[in-house]
Amino acid sequence: MSLWSRISGEFIDIIEWMDDTRDTMVFRFERHQNEIKYGAKLIVREGQAAVLINEGKLADVFNPGTYTLETKNLPILSTLQGWKYGFESPFKAEVYFVTTRQFTELKWGTQNPVMVRDPEFGPVRLRAFGTYAMRIQNASQFLTEVVGTDSNFGTEEITQQLRNIVVSRFTNLIGTAKIPVLDMAGNYDQLGEFLTKRLAPEFEQYGLLLTKMLVENISLPPEVEEVLDKRTSMGVVGNLNAYMQFQTANSIPDMAQQPGGLAGGAFGAGVGWQMANQMGQAFQQPTPAMSPPPVPNVSFHVAVNGQSTGPYDLQTLQQQVLSGHLKTFSLVWRQGMTGWEPAENVAELAALFAQLPPPVPPPAP
Repeated sequence: MSLWSRISGEFIDIIEWMDDTRDTMVFRFERHQNEIKYGAKLIVREGQAAVLINEGKLADVFNPGTYTLETKNLPILSTLQGWKYGFESPFKAEVYFVTTRQFTELKWGTQNPVMVRDPEFGPVRLRAFGTYAMRIQNASQFLTEVVGTDSNFGTEEITQQLRNIVVSRFTNLIGTAKIPVLDMAGNYDQLGEFLTKRLAPEFEQYGLLLTKMLVENISLPPEVEEVLDKRTSMGVVGNLNAYMQFQTANSIPDMAQQPGGLAGGAFGAGVGWQMANQMGQAFQQPTPAMSPPPVPNVSFHVAVNGQSTGPYDLQTLQQQVLSGHLKTFSLVWRQGMTGWEPAENVAELAALFAQLPPPVPPPAP
């Protein structure tokens, strides 16, 4: 440093930082031997905070505004220094400017596939990526826990650690959520909101506030996507016979340009048409009628005088209804029910009461 720079550094009384980057989180204001003139002006702009460090100890924190560095504005530093001369000479302190605005478009993604068990496809491997936004919420905590003595701390120095935390929590979420793979696209917002709440306490340990977490894509391996594409194509084709006939009709202009002309290609077209008809008929053949499965034997227990009786099948219960022993309010239970219910509330038994004849009208006067 030149002599003039060293002299001017002692007389410069304006301390400010103009950030022309988009990724600087902390910047240490450099001056010769960290000397600050008593009465100097400290300018902290919106989106910034200034932290004074004295002999390795965190002193005062300043929010946006303009400050005159005097004893009344430096209560902690005054205690640490304990000077006898009332700060009449330059004092030494490090000034760190901390960016408190949001840092956006920070990316995360799985380096290795996440293995999950899907109810339709079985075990599958998933990859996912997205973005998140954060800001420094506690400047002193961020300096203490993360920055240390780094004079120019950027987002790239912490995003790797944060990405590992995000991926770890996302992997655990996907593994336990049991959301079908084909339904995940409709749950990106819910996954992002859940991750934001889940990760917020871990970000706070670094003095950071997680403001937004976005899941942009969850993808399957290429071979699984290829099978899905084929399944989709089969659904689009629909009637295979009509599709083959349509393809054959579209090929007639090409056949006319082949050796032998349209007549030569007609044989091939006829064979193709015949094959299409045969294949279409094979697909359209009615499925042999299958005999219906046997009627399940459903048995119910009936509560009589506080005791469980039965079990009775539906035919026996029908007789009890006709004889008047089983009422609509009688409590019944069968396997699969969570508790005793009135008979009229059970679908299988409600039909039995519907077969009762209406009450006989009174005789005419």
